[in-house]
Amino acid sequence: MTARPPGHASDQTRHRLPGPGAGASRRRTRLTAVVAVVPATLAVWIAAAVLFEVDLLTPAASGHPSRPVGPAMVTTVALAASGAGWGLLAILERFVARARTVWTGVAVAVLLASLAGPLSGSGITAANRAILALLHVTVAAVVIPALHRTSPAR
Repeated sequence: MTARPPGHASDQTRHRLPGPGAGASRRRTRLTAVVAVVPATLAVWIAAAVLFEVDLLTPAASGHPSRPVGPAMVTTVALAASGAGWGLLAILERFVARARTVWTGVAVAVLLASLAGPLSGSGITAANRAILALLHVTVAAVVIPALHRTSPAR
């Protein structure tokens, strides 16, 4: 094996420690992802409501009637879900050795479970179901990759 001179590039990348601003940068990236779900999901809602003229409704289930899905509901649910994802990741990073892997698995499982809402129940059209499912997938498509990238692999 050939000895490398001190400070060789491979040594620097292998043993790099986070700089003083690493935590702030991680928080900024995570906050950006959480906030980015708002325009992403509102774009889907606007396309559905304005371009395709679909009156989005929640499916009726267990004696609860369908309710309109407006921009306030889309924004609130998207922010709550992405904020909960961030919170769970922060907790896992504190207490679990492979937090990124565990969190990613949980996030995908939550996405799949959340699709039961739009895909079940009654009183809505197939187009409505597809758009509601697309809203769920949009949140996941923004949040999962962004938060996954910000979590250190251990």
